[in-house]
Amino acid sequence: MNVSIRGVTAYLPPTLVTDEEVEARIRRHSPGYPLRPGAIAKVSGVRTRHRAELGEQASDLAVHAADKLLSGLGVDTGELDLIVFAAAAQDVMEPATSHIVAAKLGATCPVFDVKNACNSFLNGVQVAEALIQTGQHRRILVCSGELGSRVARWSVADREQFADSLAGYTLSDAGAAMLLEASAGGGIFYRDFTADSSSWHVSSIPGNGAAEGRDPERDGYIRGDGRALLESVAQQLGPQLDRALAATGLTREDFAVFCVHQVATPYLRALQGLSGLAEDKLVVTVADHGNVASCSIPLQLSIALESGRCGPGDKVAFIGLAGGTSIGVMFVEL
Repeated sequence: MNVSIRGVTAYLPPTLVTDEEVEARIRRHSPGYPLRPGAIAKVSGVRTRHRAELGEQASDLAVHAADKLLSGLGVDTGELDLIVFAAAAQDVMEPATSHIVAAKLGATCPVFDVKNACNSFLNGVQVAEALIQTGQHRRILVCSGELGSRVARWSVADREQFADSLAGYTLSDAGAAMLLEASAGGGIFYRDFTADSSSWHVSSIPGNGAAEGRDPERDGYIRGDGRALLESVAQQLGPQLDRALAATGLTREDFAVFCVHQVATPYLRALQGLSGLAEDKLVVTVADHGNVASCSIPLQLSIALESGRCGPGDKVAFIGLAGGTSIGVMFVEL
């Protein structure tokens, strides 16, 4: 049994925030740190990022995307066998955010969450494919809602703390949804996931867990060493992609597009060089939309489809990169 992508869409909140606005906010809350103009753009290449409304939750962003997708496909929520909410963000610690998504959609099918940082959505697709292949379900909605704007630290004491908090200033809010169905042909035909869990501490959001005590100075803020994260991913990415191509007998030229998770422009260029991907095979979103976390791959695929860069019968590749660290490579025939 094959598992195909029936449709995919992304939701981007209309409010945009520029680098200048981000820097101004840091200066307001960090009177002791002389942030130089253009510092964030210089190291990230991000010009604008999306911001959800104050009262919006991760489930709302997922529902925006899911509503758009299902109505466009003419699929009623009663036809869904399962909803998987796959994101780094969550509305509450319990219950699973997928319950909240289902309630807002008016769905009554089973639900659960999948969580693995920026690879959450890709892992959600991996799980959905396995459940369809084993005959447990035939139509699964995988959706995500990311609220990266709410884990940025605005008050920094010095350059070291600014560098530790830099990832938060590139994060963007977004929603995404993908409908997967059993099919006679095409669909997902390769998947491979690896992890270097010894690097879990390189990027994290402390707090709300049992491992650490409460610390208001750092709980809830993303922190990390971007260079160390890149080095951890770089050691695995090239060989893993080469292994995937060898296993399928394909070359990079056989794919219409490569949807690669994007954290910052310099990182994307470094990973492009390590993986040997041509510029015209990428769907670059990070400069205008920021780092949308797990929504990155569905956002890129939806843009590629809408712009005509890929279509039915084309092969596309998903390359997921996440803190932890983990890498996912998935090949799909549309």
